[in-house]
Amino acid sequence: MKIKNWMKKDPVTIGRTALLQDADKLMKKHGIRHLPVVEDGELVGFITENDLRQFSFPSMVEDIPIHQVMVLNPLTVNANASIETAAKLIYEFKIGGLPVLDKKRLVGIITASDLLSAFIEVMGLFKASTRLDVVVNKVGGLEDVTRIIREHKGEIISVAIESHASRRKVHYLRMEKCDPEPIIEALEAAGHTVISVME
Repeated sequence: MKIKNWMKKDPVTIGRTALLQDADKLMKKHGIRHLPVVEDGELVGFITENDLRQFSFPSMVEDIPIHQVMVLNPLTVNANASIETAAKLIYEFKIGGLPVLDKKRLVGIITASDLLSAFIEVMGLFKASTRLDVVVNKVGGLEDVTRIIREHKGEIISVAIESHASRRKVHYLRMEKCDPEPIIEALEAAGHTVISVME
């Protein structure tokens, strides 16, 4: 999935000579926590709600221009990059959002909450569903599990695997809502172990 499909387009921006109080007002007005700083149409910096907290007294922000506080050369991502790229950057650098560029032009912003929305959508967490937690038999593998589910008219929404090393790797298979009993019986007859069912 590409960032351009999940980012907030046409983000609110601010100029480098504006004052911190202007940034604070913009963030409150639009309910945002990140502001790209733009000059002559180009991204020149980035300022966040956390940056403003350092100057929490009204008397401190009156005469301080954005360019004295903003992050210079902020991390950015390309609009055509995958959301995984953005997620890795946000996680690695412990930041809340990233400006999104297309050919050096600011086209959006993607935040941790946007990534969470993408994850929820992909995993189908708010759809009516049935989830099977399965320890897959090494002989047949995951391919055998998915074949059995399809043969019993199950529609797979998503598959996840626990990330930590384990001899008993659990596969979490989320399917469209269905009667899981025939699928469970067929999986166990094929040597797979269903350890839990969630509906």
